[in-house]
Amino acid sequence: MDTKSTAAGPERHRRLRRLPTRETLPPRTAFGRWSAAGGRLDEGESIEQTHPWYAVMWLTGMDYFSSLAFQAGIALVAAGALAPVATFILVAVTVLGAVPVYAQVARRSYVGQGSIAILENLLSNWASKVFVLILLGFAATDFVITMTLCSADAAKHAIENPYVKQYLRGDQMTITVLLLALLAGVFLMGFKEAIWVSVGLGIPYLAASLIVFLDGVWAIMRHPALLSHWRLSLAAHGSPMAIFLAAAIVFPKLALGLSGFETGVSVMPLIDNDGETTGEEQGPPWGRIRDTWKLLLAAALIMGFFLMLSSIVTVVLIPKSAYMPGGPASGRAPAYLAHQLLGNVFGTVYDLLTIAILWFAGASAMAGLVSLIPRYLPRFGMSPRWVAYRRPTVIVLLFINLVVTWVFHASVEAQASAFATGVLALILSAAVAAAIVLWREFRASPRGELWALPLSAYFWGVTAVFAYMWVANIFERPDGVIISSIFILTILIVGATSRYQRARELRVSNVEFVDSDSEELWFKIAGKKVNLVPIHSSTPATRAKKATEMLQNHKIESPLAFLHVNLIDNRSEFMTSLRVRVLKEGENYLISVWGAVAVANTIAYLAELLDPKCIFLELTRGNLMSQSLNYLLWGEGETGLMVYTILVRYWEWVGEKVPHPKIVLTTA
Repeated sequence: MDTKSTAAGPERHRRLRRLPTRETLPPRTAFGRWSAAGGRLDEGESIEQTHPWYAVMWLTGMDYFSSLAFQAGIALVAAGALAPVATFILVAVTVLGAVPVYAQVARRSYVGQGSIAILENLLSNWASKVFVLILLGFAATDFVITMTLCSADAAKHAIENPYVKQYLRGDQMTITVLLLALLAGVFLMGFKEAIWVSVGLGIPYLAASLIVFLDGVWAIMRHPALLSHWRLSLAAHGSPMAIFLAAAIVFPKLALGLSGFETGVSVMPLIDNDGETTGEEQGPPWGRIRDTWKLLLAAALIMGFFLMLSSIVTVVLIPKSAYMPGGPASGRAPAYLAHQLLGNVFGTVYDLLTIAILWFAGASAMAGLVSLIPRYLPRFGMSPRWVAYRRPTVIVLLFINLVVTWVFHASVEAQASAFATGVLALILSAAVAAAIVLWREFRASPRGELWALPLSAYFWGVTAVFAYMWVANIFERPDGVIISSIFILTILIVGATSRYQRARELRVSNVEFVDSDSEELWFKIAGKKVNLVPIHSSTPATRAKKATEMLQNHKIESPLAFLHVNLIDNRSEFMTSLRVRVLKEGENYLISVWGAVAVANTIAYLAELLDPKCIFLELTRGNLMSQSLNYLLWGEGETGLMVYTILVRYWEWVGEKVPHPKIVLTTA
């Protein structure tokens, strides 16, 4: 093998550090070459240019502000005359709950990992992995439904436009599918979110919306009887307290107006650091963190203003027959008013702006999902290898989008519950993370940071509010949690299957020596100069006994290199970096390894690097089922048999015609 050539010591050290894998070598199949041509998702993209927070806000707003297109109509269906009161409660929860929660997330997740990464760090081992997979299921629900709902709503705006309605013939499903296919096609060619494109779409859209809503206010002022009619409908619910309580019961159905906060922290690396040079390696970038707080608050206040304005004018001006499902205002209440109040020319311009921002919101969701998946699943060893590539991932997401669109018949209202379930699950998890982190900071501080205690209590209160909203959504519209459960179950099954299939990979990222003496000894014994003998215990008595047994039972001509592997506590990790120490003991050697996640994989990796004459592997002859589970979950099990399997599989894959070490299987 090339890695075992007689190159000079330092150069050879660098070449021996990592063995070739399927990820580091060019693809060998046509599908692999096609996948690789579209680029990898797990390499990340360097941020060459940052921007002011008020510019990045519009990128966040593609997800957040675009929900204005359908939020008012959904609020009318869900709350009727109570829509403005329920919307006010939603805005208050946004400003007093969601903004502070994600301010805490931004403070601790300033490179864009989001709340999921914080919760991953709060837990450990397999509990952390399973919890992250569940949250990824809710995140997938959020992002996928964002794409399908936004495309369906964009199609709704197209088919209801009076100039093209007769040509499109109400075929919302076909147009939705075409928009989703266009979305996937753009990503297959290579899509990068553009700050200034989002600015160019977001500002005109909100400006046009403001014109529509202000004209609606003017229409109400000219016809005060309309306002009186709404007040009578509101008074039918009883006293002001009764109205508030009734609105508090229905406001969780309006949770779609909370979308976009997870995106707000994921785009943090794009925000300027206010000229400060502090980076992650020197400490938190407080300039970027402060500007993210400004972004979150400004976006919430802008959206809150538009939500309140839209809820008032729509509830007063749009009749119930128009906004109910199937009506001309269903899913497009602001656009309906634009046509009714300002004419079809302005209404068509507003339709085009709405379609554009909804489509771009879907593109932002696609970008968020294809960046979120490789951040976790490949690192966990819980995804097929193709998930690391853009093209096959986009194709799979397109298929999922089409299935979801077919299941919901491209209906905006039908998808609202699934969207709200995913959004609320992410915000609820972020609130829990903020509360737990602050409580731990209070407990861990030697002086007791008193400010952290009331903050933690406040965020537990916020958690209770979002938990109520989430549970209320589930009980009212269980189809949302059913869809999320399907995503979660799929991710868990795919993750477990992939982890099982990939368990026999080498699973070592690199090898470091603890000192120069170890490095020198390693190169001295590498290349068919020793016999490798893995041992369970590294005590001198164990090594002496094992050496005696080896000399008695086998014809040994070369020194013995005893190998002892020390596992890390968290065996749920998939890849690892090893630290190696080599000591000489008389004629034999002791190789000690730290940082491993699986004994068999570590032995196989080091054996391939060391290239010994023979590898003596001991079989325990234990129950194979329990040994297999022990190997998959804790990295131990029937080590000898697994080392043999991993090495033979690797040799077959590499396919190099070189003499391999002789493997000897013995019984204990």
